Amino acid sequence: MGTRADFYVGQGKDAEWIGSISWGGYPDAIADEVLQAVDADSFRAAVASFFSSRTDVTLPEQGWPWPWNDSGTTDYSYWHFEGKTVGSSFGRAFFPCDQEPEEHGDFKSLAMPDMTDRKNVAMDNRSGLIVIGA
Repeated sequence: MGTRADFYVGQGKDAEWIGSISWGGYPDAIADEVLQAVDADSFRAAVASFFSSRTDVTLPEQGWPWPWNDSGTTDYSYWHFEGKTVGSSFGRAFFPCDQEPEEHGDFKSLAMPDMTDRKNVAMDNRSGLIVIGA
């Protein structure tokens, strides 16, 4: 399966989900422009540019692509607020994007938007599933 990632502007339950990817969601694979954005507009533009050449992107108008209800089960999520981008791994405490999450011992769960009502589970290239036929 792929390393999935969700992207948000803001924090907490009222954050705005702006999209997800199903492959290469770990911090080293995210464009520097996304991780180094200094305001919400530059973050949105950087995420749009990062998404533009990918085939595994899900945008909000397509619905929440995962079978789970929030980013607490997504491998990584990236949040832009207070002039910086931070990451979370499986809904744990934020970490600076220039550090790996394993360096942080705080395993508290983050408040995040509930996407139950927006679910539209992807079973195509946006899912991150690998299906092997015989």
